[in-house]
Amino acid sequence: MALWDRIKESASTMQTQLTAKKNDLKSGAFRDASMAMCALVAAADGTVDPSERQRVAQLIAGNEVLQNFPADDLRRRFEANLDKLTADFAFGKVSVLQEVAKAKKKPAEARAVVQIGIVIGGADGHFDKDEQAVVREACYALDLPPHEFDL
Repeated sequence: MALWDRIKESASTMQTQLTAKKNDLKSGAFRDASMAMCALVAAADGTVDPSERQRVAQLIAGNEVLQNFPADDLRRRFEANLDKLTADFAFGKVSVLQEVAKAKKKPAEARAVVQIGIVIGGADGHFDKDEQAVVREACYALDLPPHEFDL
């Protein structure tokens, strides 16, 4: 199986698993950590162009699991995290990873946050090294082993 197909299949599998847990993923910690993860993946290479920002915002709005929360609230949180990362990536990443870590207390939520990062990263069919690296860092912030997610 080609790498492209494996990435698409992995993202699809992660989304299916997330949808199955939708009713368990309603906490504020999950919401905050998910938006932080989305921003981390979007800014993984240190920059965020407007088309990438728009693409991730559309993925957030269309994600069935995230529909547990008001879209405007999600967008505001996503944009706030992106602003931190674009102002100073290294310093912003510390703050954003602290947001991700909010989901650490509930293992199901922590895993779901990582899965959202993989879904967002693989949505364009290319889960690149920078995106994998920030999702791996998020795994450490959530006390999850990256190898559990093939990272």
